[in-house]
Amino acid sequence: MKLKRYLGLLTLVTLLVLPAYANANGLPSFVELAKKCGPAVVNINTVKMVEVGNPMEDFFKFHGNGRGGVNPFEEFFKQFNGNGRGNNNHPKQKRKTGSLGSGFIISEDGYVVTNNHVVASADEITVKLQNDGKDYPAKIIGRDKETDLALLKIDTGKKLPYLEFANSAKAEVGAWVLAIGNPFGLGHTVTKGIISAKGRIIGAGPFDNFIQTDASINPGNSGGPLIDLDGRVIGINTAIIASGQGIGFAIPSNMAKSVIDQLKTDHKVSRGWLGVTIQDADAKTAKALGLKEKTGALVNSVNPKDPAAKGGMKVGDVILKVNGEKIDDTNDLLRTIAALPPGKRISVNVWRQGKSKQLYIILGDRNGKTVVAQAEEASPKAANENLDDLGLVVRKVNREAEANSLGLDKPEGLMVIEVTPDSPAEDAAIAVGDVILEANQHKVDSSKSLKNIINSEGKKRGLIMLLLKRQGKNIFRTIELKNK
Repeated sequence: MKLKRYLGLLTLVTLLVLPAYANANGLPSFVELAKKCGPAVVNINTVKMVEVGNPMEDFFKFHGNGRGGVNPFEEFFKQFNGNGRGNNNHPKQKRKTGSLGSGFIISEDGYVVTNNHVVASADEITVKLQNDGKDYPAKIIGRDKETDLALLKIDTGKKLPYLEFANSAKAEVGAWVLAIGNPFGLGHTVTKGIISAKGRIIGAGPFDNFIQTDASINPGNSGGPLIDLDGRVIGINTAIIASGQGIGFAIPSNMAKSVIDQLKTDHKVSRGWLGVTIQDADAKTAKALGLKEKTGALVNSVNPKDPAAKGGMKVGDVILKVNGEKIDDTNDLLRTIAALPPGKRISVNVWRQGKSKQLYIILGDRNGKTVVAQAEEASPKAANENLDDLGLVVRKVNREAEANSLGLDKPEGLMVIEVTPDSPAEDAAIAVGDVILEANQHKVDSSKSLKNIINSEGKKRGLIMLLLKRQGKNIFRTIELKNK
């Protein structure tokens, strides 16, 4: 009897802790979730007018000889297309082309979220609701190309069902999700899956931070919601890998909400701007800098006129924190700064010369800028010198003309003349034509100064980090010194 009571109690507790939408066997049921959320998901139809040539002309051109000879019909059509002696004002024909996408309502008064690429080039946009099956004309409130988000508005004269955003920072890999959309024009298709991964970078833009899911997402799903078991939007379905199956990507709701709020109030997105170029600090570079772990964003260059320079940031700094929040890598820094408004004063913790230093910077306006790459400096004409520890032959840059050809503002540093095969320098991808400006954050003005740094800090740490100028851009390379 005790065993039966124990099992009964256990069953009752299990049922009480199941998700809101779940079967008695513990697996989620998406029936009620789809009923609840479906009415707020919309189909988006766009129309664009495109110019096309004379279809008969295209036909005969296509069926030309194809071997570079004269098409016998070409002269005939020239007289009608303004290329001969006939009518020079013959207009090109226009044709409507359409596309389909998805979206979802975020307020009862008709604001709709979708992807920018769904509506970017459209001349006409209509939104079809599930409840009444009617099409409503939509106007664009604002678009953001860099996050691929757009905000639309429809007026229906009635209150509409809508979806709320979830906190994507709390989303966990393995959690169940539901996707609703318009794949291949098949309206209101529901698919389910899990969150496969977070923080995916797929090269779609500077702020990549996608949620990956195995819920089926296909062309036409773009702009539709990825919904958690509480019926809230955890992401906006945006991209797929065409050759893959069960691999879709969604913009996290936290990023989307910030962008949508700005589009709603300002009709555009303003982003913070530091004015630096950066790269990740790999494990070797971190060790060379005296950092305990691979972390932060290593500053390659600083624009003298931009906020970072005014706040005291220097080349070789490693940005570790912004407003007390840890920065893991370059993508993390880009997203963090871009999420802050221009004009905001921020605190930045950097690692410099083996110590942590706090800077205060007033952010500028990104305003469509990408990276700041500045021309800098190299070295004058002198005798070649061997750096056997590194596997390099270098010489100073002594002449203005040579410095200019290397993309430098003035003669300085050591230009790489030769890289020894199978040497530490080759392993670190040092190339002929690179100019060594600094070693372990110390300025290099001669081979002697570089050798001193190698023999002191370099051999002590077993690594040396070089700041190089390559084709007008600053890069860092860390060389592992081999024991002899």
